[in-house]
Amino acid sequence: MKVVVIDYGSGNLRSAAKALERAAAELGSGLGAGPTVVVTGDASALKDADHIVLPGVGAFGDCMAGLRALPGMSDALEDAVIRRGRPFLGICVGMQLMARRGIEHGAFDGLGWLDGEVSPLTPSDHSLKIPHMGWNELVVAAADGGGHSVLDGIEGGQHAYFVHSYAFRPARDDRDILATVDYGGPVAAVVGRDNMIGTQFHPEKSQETGLRLLGNFLRWRP
Repeated sequence: MKVVVIDYGSGNLRSAAKALERAAAELGSGLGAGPTVVVTGDASALKDADHIVLPGVGAFGDCMAGLRALPGMSDALEDAVIRRGRPFLGICVGMQLMARRGIEHGAFDGLGWLDGEVSPLTPSDHSLKIPHMGWNELVVAAADGGGHSVLDGIEGGQHAYFVHSYAFRPARDDRDILATVDYGGPVAAVVGRDNMIGTQFHPEKSQETGLRLLGNFLRWRP
């Protein structure tokens, strides 16, 4: 298995790669010889990728610009994820880039894989600080992962680590939202459709919950 972590100059990519390697090691023989985790900005690496991970830290527009600046990467992602159905995981801003657009210091087009936009957090409790930073409890759409295999064994009340000031909001309904977190109202914590999934939280910083999600992702065959 080859897992490609896309390097476009955003986020602690080595931390994500190490967490994926650890999750694979904990799965043991379930993944055969175990995956090769490759951190790269080379679009050609996606041709034989079995799983693709897009981390991200920073502003939506800057991250999208960084991704588009990689020669051939936008087309390679579209081919691998949308046309060939490779399992895809977006992390934090990497998840937000799945949206149609982001409203952060202007309006910017995203990948357009999910119909919705990323806009500022607006907690109803004005005492809550922005950014939303630290540990918070997940509210899973249904018991034990809401039926999605990447959330197997992850139940409501388990904690994950968040750092963000903006959140994904669907355009019409919430069927693409698999889990939320309460921060002065429900906020999308996990989104997904078909062969794509994204987490607003950082699984590589979320200890047992994060490792379980990464392990489930590596086993996932949508």
